[in-house]
Amino acid sequence: MDIKRGLQIPVYDLGCGGAGATTIERELATTDGVVSVYVNPATETAYVDYDPAETDAWTLARVIEQVGYRAGRPRGA
Repeated sequence: MDIKRGLQIPVYDLGCGGAGATTIERELATTDGVVSVYVNPATETAYVDYDPAETDAWTLARVIEQVGYRAGRPRGA
């Protein structure tokens, strides 16, 4: 049975431009276990649906940091 969890990750200093959001979306989308991702640059939040059997919230936050942004504490959606 596939289990999907949703979570929100604050992304600091993202700004309202779309380039950073697109970069983060692309990197998260290629991460094992990620089902869907949307980054809202206006609210500086990444919304991620993922399979907890394949990844975890802190791994996803580290992906954001690896592309050059500060990630806040992940919150369950």
